[in-house]
Formats: sequence, structure tokens, C-alpha cells
Amino acid sequence: MTETDGEGITDLPPSAKLVYKVLEYDGPLTQKGIVEESMLSARTVRYALERLDEVGVIEEDVYFADARQNLYELTDQPADQADAAISD
Repeated sequence: MTETDGEGITDLPPSAKLVYKVLEYDGPLTQKGIVEESMLSARTVRYALERLDEVGVIEEDVYFADARQNLYELTDQPADQADAAISD
């Protein structure tokens, strides 16, 4: 896992941890899909995605069904590290 300034998943706000779990369970999603699944506001999801990207646990790709949107998914990292960090 790539970390910036010593920050990891445990240091993220609860909204970012929720978005992480939504991506973990529901697979690659657009921002709109994450908003629907998490029931968070679009602004909160945007902020959470920025924070998760800073820590290096998500990847952003083009959503080919609608090129105006991005598709977000978790990076390939050891699941036990992330799960242990989220459960703290």
C-alpha cells in the first residue's frame, strides 16, 4: 500500500472508510453508484475518493458506458492489511 506522509486507511475519516467498504463489496462503481450504495452526499463521496486516492488504495478508470464518468475500484493490495486497518 502506498502511503503519503505516513497516512494510512486508519487515519481516514469514516466516510472514506465507508466508501472503501462499498467498493470492496460491490466492485468497480462510478461516483453515482457509490452515492447510491453508501447513501452519502455526492460531495462527501468526492472527498472520500480524493482521500482514498491520496493513500493509494483506489484506481480510477474511464467508464466506457458514459465517458463523462469515472469508474473506481480498489487497487490490488493484501486484503488482510486493509481489513485490519478498517476494523480499527
